[in-house]
Amino acid sequence: MSRAAENFDVFVTVDQGIKYQQNLVNYEICVVALAARTNDIRDLEPLVPALLAALSDARPGEVIRVAA
Repeated sequence: MSRAAENFDVFVTVDQGIKYQQNLVNYEICVVALAARTNDIRDLEPLVPALLAALSDARPGEVIRVAA
């Protein structure tokens, strides 16, 4: 996660357990976890408007869950 924080403001993932696997308060990056029925792009694509809205509220060290 530290390498991502060096280059990006937000990390987008489908890993629902990332907030339990990483101590994100130590990083200057926000994580957005996408939650859909599957990880198939056809299931994730409808989340894009909510993802874009979540980016405006993104704060370093937090996890935002975007779900269908």
